[in-house]
Amino acid sequence: MNKRNLIGVVLILGLIFVGVFWESQRARGAAKMTLVAAKVKKAPIGLDDPIWQKAEEINIPLEGKAKFAEKKLVVRTRAVYTYEDLYFRFAWKDATRSVTKAAWQFDGQKWNHLEGNEDRLALLFEITRIKNFGSQGCTATCHGPYRHPLRDYKFSTGTAGEKGDLWHWKAARTDPYNHADDQWLTIPNEQTGRRNDSGKGGDVRNETEDKSRPLYMKNSAQKPSKPEFLLMNEAVRITDYSGFKAGDIIPYRLPQNLIGSRGDIKVFSRHADGGWTLMLYRPLDTDHEDDVIFDPRKMYSFAMAVFDDSGDEDSYDLETTITLKFKR
Repeated sequence: MNKRNLIGVVLILGLIFVGVFWESQRARGAAKMTLVAAKVKKAPIGLDDPIWQKAEEINIPLEGKAKFAEKKLVVRTRAVYTYEDLYFRFAWKDATRSVTKAAWQFDGQKWNHLEGNEDRLALLFEITRIKNFGSQGCTATCHGPYRHPLRDYKFSTGTAGEKGDLWHWKAARTDPYNHADDQWLTIPNEQTGRRNDSGKGGDVRNETEDKSRPLYMKNSAQKPSKPEFLLMNEAVRITDYSGFKAGDIIPYRLPQNLIGSRGDIKVFSRHADGGWTLMLYRPLDTDHEDDVIFDPRKMYSFAMAVFDDSGDEDSYDLETTITLKFKR
């Protein structure tokens, strides 16, 4: 090999080494991304409270999956805590506010479901150690037959001793009551490993027994507390369908307030200027076995997913986890 060729080979090998080095550093940096919760004396009273400026903001990069493949999303994130409570602030771009969730529409002859879904944000923390969660995030909780379709996989832990704390904000089903659904993760049943925390609430599917049309509508004699939604406790049963005309729309998922352990996570939300801003907050220790206990002396890993008017398969996910650290 002559000198010129040798130099060329060395340069190529050098470029390969640099590329591999920076890619490994990028991946390692993502795995080590840390969110530092600032300690504050007074809790933030809203999304624009100046107290949020005491916390450093980090940009969490999410990768699109399924129909969002090749797309990316950044969630700007801050955290603060008081002696009793932990607060998160999330903000991301989303041009459309999606809160329909398969609403009913009458075409003049029959009722059909609209295609709209809802916007959502989900966080997953460890209650007890979940194998590979710290390095793989939610990927470590996707269990299913090898090389089978995605629909065959179950969101769950591998053993009963591994438990996760799932915070699930839903724009159509929980936001009307300023809540996120507090759930937990364990081994799968026939469908999933997700379980509801103890308590009551959730939403009711608005449909007749044969699922051909809605069962409830708004009470015309009552002013709705949330005009865009149909809350279950404000709904009345439909006794006469003859008064509906083509184009009429009735919500399909009717929110109910979350109480007990399932209602631990409170929310402030706003959709404006082409994006969502959320504040999720919860006691550090809820005194419930189905929740993670946050000890400011420790660090915690969490995963994140955002859903844009989409079901579970179509999402923006964090490929690893974020470390939550409390500044003391």
